Amino acid sequence: MRFRPLRTATASQPTTPAEAPPETMRAVVFDEPGAPEVLRVTDVPVPSPALSEVLVRVVAAGVNPIDTKTRLGRGVAGLIDRWPSTLGFDFSGVVIASPYETHELQPGTEVFGMLPFPRSGGSYAEYAVVPSLSVARKPASLSHVEAAGVPLAALTAWGLVVETAHAHEGQRMLIHAGSGGVGHFAVQLAAYFGAQVTATGSDRNLPWLRELGASVAIDYATTRFEDVVGEMDVVIDLVGNVHDDTGSRSLGVLRQGGLYVMVPTGGWPGYAEAAAAAGVRATGYKVIPDGSVLATLGRLLDSGAIQVFVDSVHDLADVAAAHIEVERGHSRGKVVLTVAES
Repeated sequence: MRFRPLRTATASQPTTPAEAPPETMRAVVFDEPGAPEVLRVTDVPVPSPALSEVLVRVVAAGVNPIDTKTRLGRGVAGLIDRWPSTLGFDFSGVVIASPYETHELQPGTEVFGMLPFPRSGGSYAEYAVVPSLSVARKPASLSHVEAAGVPLAALTAWGLVVETAHAHEGQRMLIHAGSGGVGHFAVQLAAYFGAQVTATGSDRNLPWLRELGASVAIDYATTRFEDVVGEMDVVIDLVGNVHDDTGSRSLGVLRQGGLYVMVPTGGWPGYAEAAAAAGVRATGYKVIPDGSVLATLGRLLDSGAIQVFVDSVHDLADVAAAHIEVERGHSRGKVVLTVAES
C-alpha cells in the first residue's frame, strides 16, 4: 500500500445516530498460549462501559508484535486472568456510548485509541470498552484501517523520540529496525524535530527509510553499522540482542554519556549493566496510552508531517495469517485487521 495522498483535514464529527449494541459480538479468542492456530473466531458477550469509559464499535484493529508474543505465552500473557481471552491493543471505530450527555466523544464520533489489554478485553472484536482518556478523534484524512495502525506504534515512537530522547536540531540518533511499525514513526518524528537520523533496515527498505527522513540508511544484512556511523547521541534499539548482538554493538557507537533506549520486551535483560560499564546512560520504555498525545499525533497525520504505512490488511477471520506475517518480522509499517464495515 502506498502512502495515502494528503487530503484537507477537517474535524471528525459524529456520523451516525446513537445505536443500541447487540448482546453478542464476533471476537477472536484463544483458550491457551500456542501457535497462530489457537486463535479462533466465536461469539462472546458485548462488554458494558462503566464510569468514564466509552463503548466503541470497532471497524479495524492493529496487530502488534506484543500480540504475537502474548499469544505464545510471553508478552503480557502472565497478566491474563480470564480465559478464553481476546488480544489486541489498537483500534479505530465509532463511539456507541459515552460517559455522559455532554462528553466530547458522543455516539457517532469516529475515534482511534489503545485498549488497556489484558486488564480489559482486546480489540480483535466488534465492540470494545476503553477509558475515555485513551481515545482521540480519528484523523479525518485517515481511513479506519490506516488509523488502526497508529496508536500503539506511534505512541511508542513519540515516547521514545520526544519524551525520552528529547529529539532536537542536530542531535545524532540511530534507530534500529526503522521500517517496522514503531520504527517508521520514530524515524519520521526524529527527523521532524530536527535530529540527524541513521536507520537500519533491510536492503529493500533503504530508499523508503530515506523518504521517511533518515539521512543515512544501513542494510543490516550486509553492513556492520558500527563500521559506518560516528558517535551517536542516542540509540533507539527496537531489536536488542535477539539478533546479531545488536544491543551490545550499539553501546560502542554512543558517545560517552549518550543514551541507549531498549524497547523490546526481553530483548536484552542485561542492557543496564552493560551500558553502565560502557559509560553511557540506558533506559527501557513502556508505552503510555495517552489520548492527548494521540490527538497531537492525529494533527501531525492530518497535516502530512508524518504518515502511517499499512503493509497488509486481513479479515478478522484471517487473524492467524496476520500473526504469521508479524512474526516473520519483515513487514513494512503495520499489519491491520478489518473487523466491520465503517
